[in-house]
Amino acid sequence: MALGFQIGNLVRTLSHYNFGLYVAGSIASLVGTWMHRVATGWLTWEMTGSAGWLGLIAFADLFPSVLIAPFAGVAADRWDRHRMMKLAQSAGGVAAALLAVLYFLDALNIWGLLAITLVLGVMDSFVQPFRLAFTAGLVPKDELAAAVAIKSVTFNLARFLGPALAGFIIAGWGVGWAFVANALSFIVFLVTLCLIHIDASELDARTPAKAGLLSEAFAGIKYAFSSSGIGAVVVLLLATCLAGRPVVELLPGWAAEIFSGGAGDLAALTSSIGIGAVAGGLWLAGRPSPEGLTRAFLICSLGLSLSLIGFSSSSHTYIAIPMMVVMGFFLVTSAICAQTLIQVNVEDGMRGRVLSVYAIVLRGGPALGALIMGFAAEHFGLRLPLIVGALVLLAVSAVAWTRLTALTPALEGKLR
Repeated sequence: MALGFQIGNLVRTLSHYNFGLYVAGSIASLVGTWMHRVATGWLTWEMTGSAGWLGLIAFADLFPSVLIAPFAGVAADRWDRHRMMKLAQSAGGVAAALLAVLYFLDALNIWGLLAITLVLGVMDSFVQPFRLAFTAGLVPKDELAAAVAIKSVTFNLARFLGPALAGFIIAGWGVGWAFVANALSFIVFLVTLCLIHIDASELDARTPAKAGLLSEAFAGIKYAFSSSGIGAVVVLLLATCLAGRPVVELLPGWAAEIFSGGAGDLAALTSSIGIGAVAGGLWLAGRPSPEGLTRAFLICSLGLSLSLIGFSSSSHTYIAIPMMVVMGFFLVTSAICAQTLIQVNVEDGMRGRVLSVYAIVLRGGPALGALIMGFAAEHFGLRLPLIVGALVLLAVSAVAWTRLTALTPALEGKLR
């Protein structure tokens, strides 16, 4: 198992013009997205004081992937990914600007916030398979693992910067200006996408339509679960997203109710996840080889469950924040390992559809988990649902660990 860190891997991969430009634009966009999520969560808590509403808002943001991503995956295998991403950025920017305008006009209530969150969630759900498949066309195949890790680093760097900026802006100027910043971030990313030049000879081969949309969508799902290696990755990732990841969506309730804090405490908790996540992403991006990812994936799933138990037992932020750093490391490293193992094992003609399954799990799992935990918290408090979720994840991870010997050659055979 190669565990070394090589900075040259990062530099070489980022030196590709299109990928470097794409990463720069992604950072701006993702910072805006995290500012939006923190602002939305805090505004929801201010409006309702309800963990159930926090779960419902998160559900509206994330769950559309379950319904949309399978068909978006088919589209990502057929359509121009670059063009669709530019169209999605334009539409998302309009919706984000509308949210800011309604807030400043004092015309925004919880139902309006829910509706716009749902619209943004639908847009993001549709374009996510395009984004995931698009990365594979920006770098050589032997640098794909590093590219996936770098993309995750940018996401989690934004997870650190976005909440920190959101807390500063909300405390100084109010929630509305965080919404404005998010709308502007759509413009920045759109400009960088327009500067990317994709040569026709470099595009991945598009899969011609062989059957109806529904049939091809189910073909992608069947492919993902019929492969013993990819199927096992998806199942363990589902357990991670369903039972562990929802803590992020419920953090406004933890900050206000458990830790008796404000928007600054929420920003600190969310940013702490980003610190650990960036460390995990950099570690994976700098590894000299993707070999050993199966073991790393299982270790991170086990570590995530234990860090969640530690967080759920804390009563003060000086304990909770370090636990969030550790949790962020394991949460993101497990997701990067999962995506990389899928990327290197999937056939090019099925890439968009199989990655749409990954997108469903990555967004739909936390959506459903946050909804269940949010409403459970209305009756049992915030602690117990999270502890139960962590124990479920621990059990699933332990079972997966017993299959490590069989899973490693199934997932890493193509790397040798």
